[in-house]
Amino acid sequence: MVKFSKELEAQLIPEWKEAFVNYCQLKKQVKKIKISRKPKPASLYPIAHHPDFGRSLFDPVRKLARTFSDKLFSSSEKPEIIQVRRRKSSEDGDDVEEIYQTELVQLFSEEDEVKVFFARLDEELNKVNQFHKSKETEFVGRGEILKKQLDIFAELKQILSDRKKRSLSGSNSQRSFSSSARNSDFSAGSPGELSETQSETSRTDEIIEALERNGVSFINSATRHKTKGGKPKMSLRVDIPDAVAGSDGGGARSIATATSVLWEELVNNPRSGGGDFINRKKIQCAEKMIRKAFVELYKGLGLLKTYSSLNMIAFTKILKKFDKVSGQQASSSYLKVVKRSQFTSSDKVVRLMDEVESIFTKHFANNDRKKAMKFLRPHQQKDSHMVTFFVGLFTGCFVSLFSIYIILAHLSGIFTSGAQVSYLETVYPVFSVFALLSLHMFMYGCNLFMWKSTRINYTFIFEFAPNTALRYRDAFLMGTTFMTSVVAAMVIHLILRAAGFSASEVDTIPGILLLIFICVLICPFDTFYRPTRFCFIRILRNIVCSPFYKVLMVDFFMADQLTSQIPLLRHIESTACYFMAQSFRTHEYNTCKNGRIYRELAYLISFSPYFWRAMQCIRRWWDESNPDHLVNMGKYVSAMVAAGVRITYARESTTGWLSVLLVSSVVATLYQLYWDFVKDWGLLNPKSKNAWLRDDLVLKNKNYYYFSIVVNLVLRVAWIETIVRFRVNPVQSHLLDFLLASLEVIRRGHWNFYRVENEHLNNVGHFRAVKTVPLPFRDMDSDD
Repeated sequence: MVKFSKELEAQLIPEWKEAFVNYCQLKKQVKKIKISRKPKPASLYPIAHHPDFGRSLFDPVRKLARTFSDKLFSSSEKPEIIQVRRRKSSEDGDDVEEIYQTELVQLFSEEDEVKVFFARLDEELNKVNQFHKSKETEFVGRGEILKKQLDIFAELKQILSDRKKRSLSGSNSQRSFSSSARNSDFSAGSPGELSETQSETSRTDEIIEALERNGVSFINSATRHKTKGGKPKMSLRVDIPDAVAGSDGGGARSIATATSVLWEELVNNPRSGGGDFINRKKIQCAEKMIRKAFVELYKGLGLLKTYSSLNMIAFTKILKKFDKVSGQQASSSYLKVVKRSQFTSSDKVVRLMDEVESIFTKHFANNDRKKAMKFLRPHQQKDSHMVTFFVGLFTGCFVSLFSIYIILAHLSGIFTSGAQVSYLETVYPVFSVFALLSLHMFMYGCNLFMWKSTRINYTFIFEFAPNTALRYRDAFLMGTTFMTSVVAAMVIHLILRAAGFSASEVDTIPGILLLIFICVLICPFDTFYRPTRFCFIRILRNIVCSPFYKVLMVDFFMADQLTSQIPLLRHIESTACYFMAQSFRTHEYNTCKNGRIYRELAYLISFSPYFWRAMQCIRRWWDESNPDHLVNMGKYVSAMVAAGVRITYARESTTGWLSVLLVSSVVATLYQLYWDFVKDWGLLNPKSKNAWLRDDLVLKNKNYYYFSIVVNLVLRVAWIETIVRFRVNPVQSHLLDFLLASLEVIRRGHWNFYRVENEHLNNVGHFRAVKTVPLPFRDMDSDD
């Protein structure tokens, strides 16, 4: 049977962990009471305090009398052992909080320990009540805002539908009028043009009147401005009640104002020539935003309901333990108070959940409750044993094929001086791409496994859909599949070379493998993890177009991965040049190696990941006005300079460039190390209770953090190899380059865990368990 403490640890909401009942601390206090009740050995008692000292012959008579009195009054109510008092306190004068305080009515033999236990129990009950009340107020405020938004949206949607019907009937009447006008003498100044302007003005008034019924006001609505085309220009503002907006300083109001978009285009941007007063695409986008906000609200309400039930069970369990240890029946009295407290007696959460279900079913699921529940309660993917089976199968195939490849490579002598140049230039770049990609997938699978084991909510951090998010077994399956395919292609390549096939035919195998991979990546069919593939493509688009898209956590996290895959991008460049120049037919490799365009592209490709990441920093600074993002941008600029100097030094090994290389690389490395340890990982805090780490740690063993600091430091200075140059022949040179690229991928996978851990702890510190969704209609305090 699983202990409740472990069950509670497994089921509680990670971001709200500190707000839950501290069951382990209360359990330790109960153990202290149990220890204090154990009788001491007789040798420890003084004579005056010995258990037999002062006994009388009448003691049995007194005991019998007490037993008789207990039986006589057993039918009457037993006196209360404890008394829980409830008092109200208001710190700010406005917010009144209920505070519970327990007093001992009867004396216990372990009175001090019992007082400490009930004092801590009161603290936990007050903490749970206050947190539940604050979150309940926040979610109720969100619900009021969303209902207001939905009313506005419904009015706009209805107006759009009615106008569409009128436009269809109006177009038919206008065609009949134009045919009659051609037969008359009054062709100039037709009433159709005048009526069009008048009808548009009436539509404007209709929209304003409809929206004002839902609490929407327009800035300067009395004297509306006109655009150049003579059409009204208005600014939309939703009037949110102060009680709702002020319910939570950073919760309900932030969802309505801080991150939302002012949808002036709903009423300001008519289509040219068409007279469409409301943009249909904006209406669809507004519907999507409101629907997503309702889903997040429902999720938050479900978490709060789980929070209430788990804490109720925790109070029940710990009070039963106290009764068992103390031999008294105090649980019933205290549990009555717990059941009357705010977090269990309030039914606002349940009523709001029912209301959200009915609203969502009506407005977003066409009254189909089953369809609505798919959005509100998405099913979690179940772990499949087939995935585990194929991971093991492909791992075994990879080990076997790699052993065969080593034997065949040794027997065929492809690494001898005569054949190594051709083989390295044709096979090495493509297969290195897949090997590095597979290694990165393996490290990502390890990250997913560790995040799940330590209960880090990575799906919430990256905003992944819970029913399609990639799991660690899936990542391992993708990595082993890639590597098995690559090694199988390498074995086939060697066998065909040994069988006497022409080199031009055999050397197309790497290109065919790359083409298959690209086709699988962009395959539109719902197979091979399509949600993950399309999400990957979408994130790459956001990275490449960084300044033009809002930067999310997953976007800059993936951009950081690309900064560690510059060798992979260089190999893709070599492969593309190799096949586009048809070098596999002529085996003229100097076309790509010594070409001016190819050499200049090396700088561009080495700069691109750092440039994209710097652009993301600028965009985040623009959106958030946080100067730390500009400082972070300087880190990537310094890395960009160091990467360019290394390429130049590899081509022109002069003393001057060596000095520039040392200075730029040292500056970039120190910059990166500081940002890794202090900003990304949140470590090296001299005032922390954990020496030079941070106060909150997910891993219990602190040595892991010290070891990780050393590993990251060592792998960050791997650029020293570009100066020392441990190279003897081309084979060793390529193998060393691949080893250094692999170490950087391993360092990045190692970095990923602590980066997401730090983000998770930030969410825990602010109790963020539900996403804040921007809303289409924003409250405006100014005429911006």
